[in-house]
Amino acid sequence: MKTNNEISDIFSFYAFLLELHNENEFKIKSYRSAVFKMDKLSENIAEMSSEQIRKSFGKSTAEQILEILEKGSFSALENLLAQTPEGVLKMAKIKGLGAKRLRTLWQEAGIDSPEALSKACEENKIAELKGFGEKIQETIKNGLLFIKLNSDKLLYADAEPIAQELEKMLLACPLVEQMSLAGEWRRNLELIDSLCVVVQTNAFQQLHEFLNNCSWLEANPKHSGVYVWRGKVRNLPLKIEVHFAQKQNFGSLLFLLTGSPKHLAFEAGNQTLLQIAQKQDFTDENAIYQQAGLPYLPPEIREGQFEFSLTHTPTLIKLQDLKGTLHNHSTYSDGKNSILEMARAAKNLGFEYFGITDHSKSAYYANGLDEQRVLAQHQEIDQINAQNPDLCIFKGIEADILSNGELDYSQDFLKHFDFVVASVHSNLQMNETKATERMIRAIENPYTTIIGHLTGRLLLRRNGYPLDMQKIIDACAANKVALEINAHPLRLDLDWRWVHKATEKSVKISINADAHDIEGLLHHRFGVLVARKGGLSPQMCLNCMDKGEIKNFFSKKA
Repeated sequence: MKTNNEISDIFSFYAFLLELHNENEFKIKSYRSAVFKMDKLSENIAEMSSEQIRKSFGKSTAEQILEILEKGSFSALENLLAQTPEGVLKMAKIKGLGAKRLRTLWQEAGIDSPEALSKACEENKIAELKGFGEKIQETIKNGLLFIKLNSDKLLYADAEPIAQELEKMLLACPLVEQMSLAGEWRRNLELIDSLCVVVQTNAFQQLHEFLNNCSWLEANPKHSGVYVWRGKVRNLPLKIEVHFAQKQNFGSLLFLLTGSPKHLAFEAGNQTLLQIAQKQDFTDENAIYQQAGLPYLPPEIREGQFEFSLTHTPTLIKLQDLKGTLHNHSTYSDGKNSILEMARAAKNLGFEYFGITDHSKSAYYANGLDEQRVLAQHQEIDQINAQNPDLCIFKGIEADILSNGELDYSQDFLKHFDFVVASVHSNLQMNETKATERMIRAIENPYTTIIGHLTGRLLLRRNGYPLDMQKIIDACAANKVALEINAHPLRLDLDWRWVHKATEKSVKISINADAHDIEGLLHHRFGVLVARKGGLSPQMCLNCMDKGEIKNFFSKKA
């Protein structure tokens, strides 16, 4: 069943194609208006009757929605796709190329593939095109490199259903006695380019045949062997490795195929962990750490970064440790659900409190709130809290950090909020010095509680803006400002590599879904995976505080 997001994405893509093919501007606007309406709907379109869909949307759009629900796409979209070279569609993923610039490259300059575009950049031809120039050419070159480096990777969230299906299939196979995912997946890496599995079996040849016959896998016999099956997911770049073990060496193989090279290279006495695990067979991993004189180190932190300074097995945060959620949006700005609907959904997920942080006034593209609308929202929150004693809604805002580092409201007005999430949404092209100065000024604002999605990165889409991370962490420590792990699968920002360094300086981490609808609240689990990878304990997580503790924290910050 298609979700509203999936349906609106299809129409957004169609509007993009219409613009690419220079179709009627009014037609393009009508589809973008339909997308805006879909994004605001609280009802599931797939559960609406045909009559309801026809009443809610224009005739043409309604028929196309019904076609999507039946076939997964609609004929007008497929017709446009058939007229668009595959290489042009690949170019659409490059940062700096909107539909108009892409049309110029394709229809005026005759460039119809990333390879042709790369060659044109090297020959300085893009800079000479009207509406481009040196700066755009450099942005395109960086975008091409970014896509090349990440072309074979999937987001953790996108790889998850494949990992689950692989696990389910192998556990159900009578040839398999036990199995475990290993490698990048077991270490909770944010990007996955392969799924590695260890299985205990005595039927190596039969298991090879079983995997060869799996309809959704594509074998790679050339790179397989007696003790390993290699292949990929059909129609996806994701590689699959299934390693065969017996009971006596299952732990050794799982250990060797899980830890990063840096982790395995750690010297314990006169030998490395790699040598210990290779020298003899182990049925479980714990015995390897015991022999090395180390505590058991969970798979997530086996990166060779900070784990060897630990004197005991760490207590890593779990999803159920989260007591509240502090970065969420409602229909007041660009969310799909009301404050009450979002707060009730959070309560049903087990949260004690819910923070609403709609966009501030500079975020006009997200229907940001001016001062008058903020006060109206606060009045509604007071009414909801009074009428629903089982709910606890805190008044927050996601305040834009302006180019000079100031927040989006006056100091006097910021007093109205229980807490403030300060985030950058514009002017992302600053150099490291200016971007760091801007961020530190926002951190030093006495009303800033949390810095949201610190680097602004979008995984597989764009790098974050450059920051001197150590200076940022020091500023947060000095001003008692928390750093957010934004749990949206595209962000996972703060990067896990900085989580431990932040907590070493006593900087609290706040794990938030940045939810724009009820479904988005489920993203907290991805943030927890990143937090565990960074070694985060419940004690260092801001929203692991209970309702009374967080109220006290906010009052001291005000």
